[in-house]
Amino acid sequence: QVRVVESGGGLVQPGGSLRLSCVASASAFSISTANWYRQAPGNQRELVASITGGGATNYQDSVKGRFTIIRDNTKNTVYLQMNSLKPEDTAVYYCNIVLRTLGNYWGQGTQVTVSS
Repeated sequence: QVRVVESGGGLVQPGGSLRLSCVASASAFSISTANWYRQAPGNQRELVASITGGGATNYQDSVKGRFTIIRDNTKNTVYLQMNSLKPEDTAVYYCNIVLRTLGNYWGQGTQVTVSS
């Protein structure tokens, strides 16, 4: 199985920053699409940001200008840099690795709490 390991979540005050990391064991990581999703209690899981193997990025409107998705193929790692965090960003964040020939792989999630 492809192993996906997330880290970097925690408690931060409004306006603060966090960087989430996702390390995948897939040998074809460099051609994968990587997504960050989040799910708050009582809400549906939503796509926050994505990056293709070619480096094209897309963001949910609510995080544009605040979040940046980055990939480092030498480390099989995708990052989500989160700045200017708001209480509305509080959620469990999930890393999703998509390989069209192999399938989708998910991490267990990392909790981000934005609160004063």
